Amino acid sequence: MRIPAHSVCTAIRDDIVSGVHERGGRLTEELLARRYGVSRVPVREALRTLEAEGFVVTRRHAGACVAEPTEQEGADLLEMRLLLEPLGALRAAQRRTEAHLKVLRGLVRLGQERARQGHSDDLRSLGGWFHETLAQASGSPALTSTLIRLRHKIGWMYEVRGTRDPVECWTEHGAIVDAVVRGDGERARAVMALHTERATAAHRLRFTAGAERADRAERVRNSQHPVNTASLRH
Repeated sequence: MRIPAHSVCTAIRDDIVSGVHERGGRLTEELLARRYGVSRVPVREALRTLEAEGFVVTRRHAGACVAEPTEQEGADLLEMRLLLEPLGALRAAQRRTEAHLKVLRGLVRLGQERARQGHSDDLRSLGGWFHETLAQASGSPALTSTLIRLRHKIGWMYEVRGTRDPVECWTEHGAIVDAVVRGDGERARAVMALHTERATAAHRLRFTAGAERADRAERVRNSQHPVNTASLRH
């Protein structure tokens, strides 16, 4: 069975974001194919996609390498999210489907429950799922892909620090969904704008120009890490 390039792309991107592949490090097709248990063809396709997304650059005499974004690029990403997340919420209030609402309500219930119980380990993934579902509810493939790509890039460049109350954060998620359910685009936009501003204030760069993340990069760099193909069997 041929593994789709998008599955390989997701696996490589996740490892870049988590720091397994260091900034500026070479991405050799042969080693990547061995690590993810695939042929070089989907790896090559995945690297082209990741280059278009800004995670990978091609350098003369070196080939594909992990990009090294600057602090200014990171600041620009945060500013773009401040502008686009509220637009996505407004559009979601206008274009959401019942399927979107069902998922969003379920995520808010689960997130608020986990926040009250102090299960912080689950909240990061639930928050990502919430924002991606809301972006999809906007009914705009271009806006959806841009917002999702922004979240990936910001998650790579920044870590969240601070003492923000998870319960408060998920209360805001609930207020956004309430506005989306009512079809109140302006209310959804306003609450999302406030939510995004508060979240942005807690972001701190993971690295500064010239600082390397070698401690993470050495982790199982050449080990095999097969792409999850369970979902491809259905």
